[in-house]
Amino acid sequence: MKKLICIVLAAAVALSAAACGGHQPRTGKKLVLSEVTHSIFYAPQYVAINKGYFAEEGLEIELVNAGGADKVMTSVLTGAADIGFAGAEACVYVYLQGKEDYPKVFAQLTRCDGSFLVGREKVENFDWQSLKGSTILPGRKGGMPYMTLLYALNKNGLEVGKDVFFNDTIQFNAMTGAFLSGEGDYVTVFEPSATDIEMQNKGYILASVGEAGGEVPYTTYFAKQGYDAEILQKFTNAIAKGQKFVAEKSAAEIAAAIQPSFPETDLEVIEKVVQNYKEIGAFSHNPVMEQAAFDRIIDIVKNAGEIHPDADVPFEAVIDNTFAENAAL
Repeated sequence: MKKLICIVLAAAVALSAAACGGHQPRTGKKLVLSEVTHSIFYAPQYVAINKGYFAEEGLEIELVNAGGADKVMTSVLTGAADIGFAGAEACVYVYLQGKEDYPKVFAQLTRCDGSFLVGREKVENFDWQSLKGSTILPGRKGGMPYMTLLYALNKNGLEVGKDVFFNDTIQFNAMTGAFLSGEGDYVTVFEPSATDIEMQNKGYILASVGEAGGEVPYTTYFAKQGYDAEILQKFTNAIAKGQKFVAEKSAAEIAAAIQPSFPETDLEVIEKVVQNYKEIGAFSHNPVMEQAAFDRIIDIVKNAGEIHPDADVPFEAVIDNTFAENAAL
């Protein structure tokens, strides 16, 4: 969180400088959408793009891969992006800093962690207790994959530093390569990396971190308060259509719809990945966030020590379900 605080402060300075230089908020119907990473995990979003649901709402999307929730938040705060796409915890961090015009979440896309625990040996009946004494590559400390894994381990009675050990020195994008080169006993990775490791016969998917961690608003859309409400409603309408498509269609149909967003990935792999995510209930069926899911993500962040145990984060302060509820009708 300290890293994010520094970035937010830097972003505030940059925003002030931009204002002095005559920067104006972007208007019109072309939106810059800053995504935390580019993943099949976000299938409903790419369905909405490729099936023309945004176009039906009169919107054009410019998709930018920020490569991290902190960078997504910076782009929204500075006005470089209209809408941010990352975990709800990013807005929680900024809210707790007391910033007046903090971004608020207006729609949810996925409902659990999308990473999978991959090991070097195939295990038919995986038990979390079997991880005792092992080293896991968990990703960046403070990142949602790291925090959700920690939460899942703690739920299963395992303590990091005592029962299992984390090697969090490796950047998220380099974790698969590090594991394949011999680092760690286990690694948590998103799809299609997990399936790719299996197809190379160099590792096996053992468990879903999302299933173990429970339902949370894992990836959400947010914008600065006061942003054009009509545009946010149109945007949410398109996302809701994408979610409906994913909920009702087969993995094969979904894979065909999103393949243009993943031209370097074989259609067969995309279909397998989508099916894996459908089986763990990763995709939200509509963009409305539930209070219980939000409360769990707060518990996960507190469990990781990223915010104070007594921190008060009211649901209504960070989440605005107005657009999502209208779109879900």
